[in-house]
Amino acid sequence: MKLYEKLAMEIANMIESGVLKSDERIPSVRHISKTYKASVSTVYQAYFLLENRGLIYSKPRSGFFVCTQPDHTLPVKNQTTLVPKTSTIEISDLVFSVLKSLRDPKIFPLGSAFPSPEFFPLRRLSKSLAKATKDIDMNDVVAHLPQGNLALRRQIIQRYAANQIQIPLEEVIITDGALEALNHCLQAVTKPGDLIAVESPAFYACLQAVERLQLNAVEIPCTEDGIDLAFLSAALKEHPIKACWFMTNFQNPSGISTSDNKTQTLVEMLTEHQIPLIEDDVYGELYYNDQQPKPAKAFDREGWVMHCKSFSKSLAPGYRVGWAAAGRFHQQVERLKLMTTLSTSMPAQVAIADYLQFGGYERHLRKLRITLQQQYDLMRAAVVTYFPASTLITPISGGYFLWLELPKSVNSLDLLNSALRRNISIAPGPIFSASKQYRNYIRLNFACSPWTPDMDKAVKKLGSLVYEQI
Repeated sequence: MKLYEKLAMEIANMIESGVLKSDERIPSVRHISKTYKASVSTVYQAYFLLENRGLIYSKPRSGFFVCTQPDHTLPVKNQTTLVPKTSTIEISDLVFSVLKSLRDPKIFPLGSAFPSPEFFPLRRLSKSLAKATKDIDMNDVVAHLPQGNLALRRQIIQRYAANQIQIPLEEVIITDGALEALNHCLQAVTKPGDLIAVESPAFYACLQAVERLQLNAVEIPCTEDGIDLAFLSAALKEHPIKACWFMTNFQNPSGISTSDNKTQTLVEMLTEHQIPLIEDDVYGELYYNDQQPKPAKAFDREGWVMHCKSFSKSLAPGYRVGWAAAGRFHQQVERLKLMTTLSTSMPAQVAIADYLQFGGYERHLRKLRITLQQQYDLMRAAVVTYFPASTLITPISGGYFLWLELPKSVNSLDLLNSALRRNISIAPGPIFSASKQYRNYIRLNFACSPWTPDMDKAVKKLGSLVYEQI
């Protein structure tokens, strides 16, 4: 990233966080030039970039000022007094109808769940895959069923250790992406008719898994700093909850994270009740700040956290390599893997193991995080510019989703149909709720494509469609 882009990003973050307020004069060009040891022309480039994004404006002979910024922070809703209610989930038909639209290559995929392949080192990965295909030992293929390739599991254990999380080697089971890990973990600790706790809003694949396994759900609302623990505590007292499926870091669809202190309290609460936590942590490494947020697994002392991750969102989409560190339940999960898919593609496992060891994974992640934050800044600025002022944006510090609350009159399912007619997809709010809530919410993927004029036009067109429903 060029210096003027870094300067622009820092100032944009100060505007977004409220450090610089609407109509407030931002530091002068000379002051920024001296502070950052940058040339005057570099600072002007940064300010012009911020002007183009609609974040600042200039006054002749007065300097640059912050544009009026609507309050785009979702209010914290006091939901702890609500009585937790259980739901029988019937969501799959709606989800399938929405996902079907993403198969058309003519559709601009703002509703996609996947980042653009252009953000990943696919050429370098192909070298690792070619090496794996050439050198693979077929005896190892059989020896490591169903747990997975030993070299890959060792690399994963090393990554846990680097974050001061101690995981025994036998606990890690390689799966076909994180989704298989999550489904196996859920099936390992429940039986048909059981009740589990899910987030609200929740990842739609979680709701589909609950439906497929004939379970029931109680929705636990999320606040601006993650899971509503008071509501969860009330639900645990009110209902015989058998498991929880939560996403503590950069939750899909909202993008919010549960603070480390709350995450620790969550783990302690569930450990006390002896209730397993199925933790979906596929976005945990896509943070924008200097410090990686801790997963619930970091606070697990008795094996009640079943930690599920994947390389699909951070390195290798399409390779479908994930894993479960399933704690005290790892043998049950291993047996389910053996009885279903037996083994994840061994060449893909060996290729990723080779890349993790020799390909520069940390360097790739640093670059990816910068790219995602740039995409976030651009998308947020576009939404502020093109959408009604009453649109609320959930603030995030990682991942690649924007969760928007649109004006009350907007029906996101109708908006989806209107958008599809103009070759744009979105993810409507109701697919993220067991009880079909979030009628006027949408999720947008700001990493579905590198930022281009076409992407800006798609967001602009979508904003005009929102205006049509007001």
